[in-house]
Amino acid sequence: MLRRTKSARSGLIYPVPRIQKSLIKGKYAKRCGYGSAIFLTAVLEYLSCEILELSKNAAVCCNRKTISPRHILLAIRNDEELNKLLGGVVISMSGVVPHIHKELVPTKPGKTSQENNYAMSQEY
Repeated sequence: MLRRTKSARSGLIYPVPRIQKSLIKGKYAKRCGYGSAIFLTAVLEYLSCEILELSKNAAVCCNRKTISPRHILLAIRNDEELNKLLGGVVISMSGVVPHIHKELVPTKPGKTSQENNYAMSQEY
């Protein structure tokens, strides 16, 4: 009879016993079954695959072959749900997302800023 790990039996790559040990050590509940560890492991694996896929797309757009922290930041901040989940996270050595305020964009020649603001307020 072959021995199979809990990760292999559940079809996951991440180690289920390590997550189980962390759940027990954290004392989140008096009792903790392996079903919760398997579910949490599957969620973590899915999130990491999603972030890596979006980071790969960002690296390809920048004509790079390797994923850098900058690509991870761009992937997270450009995805609405991941940005909501990881909104307060600071990624080291990644920079900031480029953004220019409307006030800093030059207006068309011939219009004063007052006329431009009036025209913008009339748009629906």
